[in-house]
Amino acid sequence: MILTLILLIGIAEPPHGTPLQGGELERRTQAIASEIRCPVCQGLSIADSPSEMAVNMKAEVRDLVARGYTQEQIDRHFERSYGQFVLLRPKFRGVNTLVWILPIAALAAGAFLVLLTLRKLTKGALS
Repeated sequence: MILTLILLIGIAEPPHGTPLQGGELERRTQAIASEIRCPVCQGLSIADSPSEMAVNMKAEVRDLVARGYTQEQIDRHFERSYGQFVLLRPKFRGVNTLVWILPIAALAAGAFLVLLTLRKLTKGALS
């Protein structure tokens, strides 16, 4: 009863998906829970963490999926409660854009410098 009340307060929007049950419910719960970080054991998802908090969060995910909430709605719910850190895959927006772009830009710049250096070395060797 308390969990349902918390869920109703935390998610003000109606479910956009179809309510699930049985094997499909368990499969979707596992898939969604594997992408949410456990706040206690920060290196694990709530699907893999044995902590009590992770077990409770996974039960909350299961309840939301059973009621028809989509993964996006569930992600937003946990993000509002715990911040964007709770998502194991950061979204491509804001500061996280740099997390996605900087490694690629650094590799491209490094490759460019290596090619530039090789050209200079081969020109010097040919002279």
